Amino acid sequence: MARANPAVNAAPAASRAFGLPDDAFEQRRPLRGQITKSEVRAVSLYALGLHPDSVVWDIGAGTGSVAVEAAQIAHRGCVYAVDKDADSASLLHNNIARYGDGRVSVVIGSAPSALDDLPDPDAVFIGGGGSAMPDIIATVVNRLRPSGRLVANFAAMERANATYHALRDAGMSPGLTMISAARGRELPDGALRLEAMNPVFVVWGQK
Repeated sequence: MARANPAVNAAPAASRAFGLPDDAFEQRRPLRGQITKSEVRAVSLYALGLHPDSVVWDIGAGTGSVAVEAAQIAHRGCVYAVDKDADSASLLHNNIARYGDGRVSVVIGSAPSALDDLPDPDAVFIGGGGSAMPDIIATVVNRLRPSGRLVANFAAMERANATYHALRDAGMSPGLTMISAARGRELPDGALRLEAMNPVFVVWGQK
């Protein structure tokens, strides 16, 4: 059964700039893609259309990077970081305690059942769902408040396509974009080259 842990107070939001680099978050070693990269995170947060009073769900929270950034925007609201991986719960708790500003609560459990006791959201980010994705989307579409937004990230086009059509069939207004970024890396002689990141499909819909 999912349990929502009380949020842990951290430094006030005013003490740091919005937008944290990937290495600001504790991650499991070796790295296994459990963080939403900063470039994709920025686009996903924009697509969520957050307001100061938003109630936000971050499903498949991983390191908690999206939840932490969302809390900076929804500074009068609340954010729930939901993840089923109990083995990595300490990592998620550590990042939330360090950056969560007291507005992020951690919920360890499998969606969609882990969402039952949470307040209806204004915005939902889905960073992971696996085979439960159809049930998660159905639950989110049903629970979203009027004009609420859902944003999901995918590495595979097939899953992005399926989600796009699921949102359309549910009566939402869907959209899809692919984020393909490259980061500069310095060579031994001081020259720079671009190192491509894996592309990510961002799917969104508004109720």
